[in-house]
Amino acid sequence: MEYAVEIENLRKEFKGFTLKDVSFRIPKGYVMGLIGPNGAGKTTLIKMIMNLIRKNSGRIFVFGKDHIQHEAEIKSQIGFVYDVPCFYEDLKLKKLASAIAPFYPKWNQELFLKLMNEFELPLGKKFKKLSHGMKMKFSLCLALSHDADLILMDEPTSGLDPVFRQELLAQLSQIMLDEEKTVLFSTHITSDLERIADYITFINNGEILFSSTLDDILGKWGIIKAGKDLLEKKDIPGIMRSQKTEYGIEILTSNIKKAQTILPPDSITEKASLEDIMYFMSKGDKHA
Repeated sequence: MEYAVEIENLRKEFKGFTLKDVSFRIPKGYVMGLIGPNGAGKTTLIKMIMNLIRKNSGRIFVFGKDHIQHEAEIKSQIGFVYDVPCFYEDLKLKKLASAIAPFYPKWNQELFLKLMNEFELPLGKKFKKLSHGMKMKFSLCLALSHDADLILMDEPTSGLDPVFRQELLAQLSQIMLDEEKTVLFSTHITSDLERIADYITFINNGEILFSSTLDDILGKWGIIKAGKDLLEKKDIPGIMRSQKTEYGIEILTSNIKKAQTILPPDSITEKASLEDIMYFMSKGDKHA
């Protein structure tokens, strides 16, 4: 399998926070969702891929090349959408695009104008006059207009209305019809990822807790709800996190089918959504 991004033992130390020897890979031609609570390290990780933050140790390869040694070449193939778009406020959108286009050898002006029209963005409007949603739309137009092979998106749907979120996801679905394109989509709105992601990587407190296919996660992970008699049970298969409730205990397991075979008859089991998993992995008690 070819990989668009390979991260090996990546470490970055800040005062009060450390990205702890992170490793994972993104297969070429797929969408990977990067999830985790605020402050988990998602933005730090994406900025390190872009070499906007220097790593303390570890290695990053994009398209099989070292992301620093081949930085200019790699960045020309990346579309980057920030959570807070930053462009010169007093320039009109048409002028901003004309200033950015020369940096990308594959810039497609026809596609840019088509996307601007689809997103109903006025070329003659100044950037500072745009709403947050319109700024995100403009960032996405720029990211998609130079035939990027890798799209990095840091919380692109945060603060957007449901209509544009649907437009954005539909646009990403169109991109993925080209099996050469890869997307890393960081978000805490997990329902967006359940529609488009192929892989999910969960980061919390600077550590990767799991990285797997979405189908595997949604097909195998589940939640057990049981009485207090299950509190002392240590042999539940795939137990990941638990939390005590007023009536007993709730357990997150990565092997719900096997767990069902040993549970007492009064137990309740249900499939776990990505939101459930993120909550339990962030707040639940750990198990060895």
